[in-house]
Amino acid sequence: MMATKRGMNKTVSDQAIHLDLVAKAQGIPAAENYFVDLPEALKNHITYGALLNCYCKELMTEKAEALMEKMKELNLPLSSMSYNSLMTLYTKIGQPERVQEIIQEMKSCGVIPDSYTYNVWMRALAAMNDISGVERVIEELKRDAEDADDWTTYSNIASIYVDAGLFEKAEKALKELEKRNAHRNLSAFQFLITLYGRMGNLHEVYRIWRSLRLSFHKTANISYLNMIQVLVNLKDLPGAEKCFREWESGCSTYDIRIANVLIGAYSKEGLLEKALELKERARRRGAKPNAKTWEIFLDYYLKNGDTKLAVDCVANAISTGRGDGRKWVPSSETIGTVMRHFEQVKYVDGAEGFVEILKKAVDRVGEEVFELLIRTYAAAGRTSPVMRRRLKMEKVEVSDASKQLLEVISVE
Repeated sequence: MMATKRGMNKTVSDQAIHLDLVAKAQGIPAAENYFVDLPEALKNHITYGALLNCYCKELMTEKAEALMEKMKELNLPLSSMSYNSLMTLYTKIGQPERVQEIIQEMKSCGVIPDSYTYNVWMRALAAMNDISGVERVIEELKRDAEDADDWTTYSNIASIYVDAGLFEKAEKALKELEKRNAHRNLSAFQFLITLYGRMGNLHEVYRIWRSLRLSFHKTANISYLNMIQVLVNLKDLPGAEKCFREWESGCSTYDIRIANVLIGAYSKEGLLEKALELKERARRRGAKPNAKTWEIFLDYYLKNGDTKLAVDCVANAISTGRGDGRKWVPSSETIGTVMRHFEQVKYVDGAEGFVEILKKAVDRVGEEVFELLIRTYAAAGRTSPVMRRRLKMEKVEVSDASKQLLEVISVE
């Protein structure tokens, strides 16, 4: 096997990294096979920990817990990383109360918590609305873990306070975050702007923005994207427009994501002409509308009852697809709204055309769509001698009510 032939040429850390890559590219079974084929000498706490992390990422609780027990049976040295993986898993599956058990076990085994440990622990307590518990962890962190006392920890603390509506405490945490951002980390600035924005503090948003711009030779697209989104959320449309013009005048690459934020804001305010003009301007600058752009206009047209243009947006979004290569699929709510409209106006051809568009996005058109299609035929007084055959080919089973309508429309 590959690992037997070449495994000894790689370090244990190399094998752990490769195992993680195999899991991402080929799935958990392939990663398990890779682990099994490793030489025994390379099956230590590092490679076991890598497999444990894979299980935790995929929320495979039973396998993760069984592997952790196996690591203990083998007396492998357990690091904070393995415990962190398990705590993150419990948080994601809605069992934050189990994090405390892990913390107690870590302490009893002499495993020192790191920054990530403290942050997951605080998040778990916050998920249980235990803010006093969060504050006890903060005190422990200040007392026992100087290395964990960094800006990321304070961004986490501030976020917890903002979620709890404790803005005064959140502001103190944000000031601590600023103090610890001596190296001018871009992500730290982004967190500051976002969290001050969530608190509704426009003055501080602009202050941090000025500080960010002074700290870097060139302001990154991602920074403009974040700032404009925050300003839009705070209903500061003139400020968002000014920031956008500033970006637009100096950008080397026209980023449709940034334009989308303003297009979305215009759409929500009912400023359709401005939204359309900006879409066209972006296109002229080389930024084609993406699926999100079409989604924005789709929502606008649906809310304003323009089903024809909404269907055009669905077709365009499907044709464009997602940036990562995946298909774009309209929500079930969107599909239902469009199909019910065609039923109400008794427009069979429109409904059939929409079904054909949907087939480009989904492998199988479900029973909900066919039931609405059958109702549209019935409402319009139209017959379809092939509808039964279509349902059979698509392997669709409709409700009893739809079967009754099917009897009416399935006239040979």
